[in-house]
Amino acid sequence: MKVLFIGGTGIISSGVSPRVVESGMELYLLNRGQRAEFVPPGARQIVADIRNGREVEEALRGLTFDAVVDWLVFTPDQLEADIEFFRGRTSQYVFISSASAYQKPPTHFPISESTPLANPYFQYSRDKIACEDRLVREYRDTRFPMTIVRPSFTYGLTMIPAGYQSWTHPWTLVDRMRRKRKIIVHGDGTALWTMTHNTDFAKGFAGLLGNPRAIGHTVHITSEEVLTWDQITRAIGAAAGVEPDIIHIPSDFISAFDPDARGPLLGDKAHCAVFDNSKIRSLVPGFMATVPFAEGVRKSVEWYEKHPERCTVEDAFNAHSERIIGAYQTALNLAASTRRA
Repeated sequence: MKVLFIGGTGIISSGVSPRVVESGMELYLLNRGQRAEFVPPGARQIVADIRNGREVEEALRGLTFDAVVDWLVFTPDQLEADIEFFRGRTSQYVFISSASAYQKPPTHFPISESTPLANPYFQYSRDKIACEDRLVREYRDTRFPMTIVRPSFTYGLTMIPAGYQSWTHPWTLVDRMRRKRKIIVHGDGTALWTMTHNTDFAKGFAGLLGNPRAIGHTVHITSEEVLTWDQITRAIGAAAGVEPDIIHIPSDFISAFDPDARGPLLGDKAHCAVFDNSKIRSLVPGFMATVPFAEGVRKSVEWYEKHPERCTVEDAFNAHSERIIGAYQTALNLAASTRRA
């Protein structure tokens, strides 16, 4: 079976690519060649920029694939280009959506694939919803062989996942903990959340490729370990060898200082996220996530320590955090003094 990954070396896909090769599939990775260290042995790399249609046409000339997975589609116009390009060139097109597309706040638990999609806070999620709508229409109208997959917060060696963090410099969080600086946890830290290791996600995902029962369907793939954000933060601290100094700050207060956090917090992490994985188990019998978060994040911290050049710290995030913490503590002190008066 011949499979094309567009991307294939990112946070989620770097856990999937080795699994696909190990399962005996012939894997091609089309990307810009900037993360060669995450190309698994046995995969064939094609260097091209997916946003350059002429370049991709030349790179894939004469090739067809049993399955195509584009890990890099985020907007409807990017999806439209894929539909036109891969129509007739593949027996399965897999779109990577997001569990953040589910209705916020959720109205029932656990979240299943039938949970409505609606996110008024997060443009990223609204774009994913628009892409899903477009694919469903295309499937109904032309039988375009799509499968939609919704990951939740999926991480791997290169990600130290937390509620409020630096996305471009994940080591910043560990550095803050080890320097005994306060760690912001949104809300009161008790919202329930699901973290999924990319190697667990890969178990379900690989079973969908070439699976005729998955055509036309939408499915999420997550762990079933449920943790609070306080537990998640303390697990990161344990992996770093410290007890984090947690400060709870409301999500809307954080967002007032950091508008970029509004979507990820109010549109996702501020709410509980517990998932029903019955559908992926029905499509991929035997699927089970087995990597506890404490183990997965420990491996991430160890990976960074073995790559000191990656242990970079974002000064802007630290400054932002200190402003938020200072403002919140000032507000608390003012409230206390007002109450005493």
